[in-house]
Amino acid sequence: MEESKASYTWHKVFDSVTEAREQMPLRKLKQLVLDGRTICFAHTASGFFALDDACPHLGYALSKGTTNYLDEMVCPWHSYRYNMQNGRECEFRTRKAVLHRVELREEGVFVGIEQTASTA
Repeated sequence: MEESKASYTWHKVFDSVTEAREQMPLRKLKQLVLDGRTICFAHTASGFFALDDACPHLGYALSKGTTNYLDEMVCPWHSYRYNMQNGRECEFRTRKAVLHRVELREEGVFVGIEQTASTA
């Protein structure tokens, strides 16, 4: 079966990786608005991650939460934990978080918002 290629709109969020690390110390979270979507941008020991800012459980802003040493986003409201590698809630109590691609390039740090095709 042939796998379809995703199409992304890329947004430069920092001019360099150095700038990103200076403005986003480890375990820091930042709320971004890209393509009209509110995104939670996170920095952990494993790198930078981006996911929709609304907790899949009840919609509270994940950017007001924390991260832990397991690269999980911890919602500040009910402490649901979402793996930032795959979006799964650690105890499978709710749907997955929506993740977005992050690319570190020479010209900066970018977040990709996947575009949905209007026709198949």
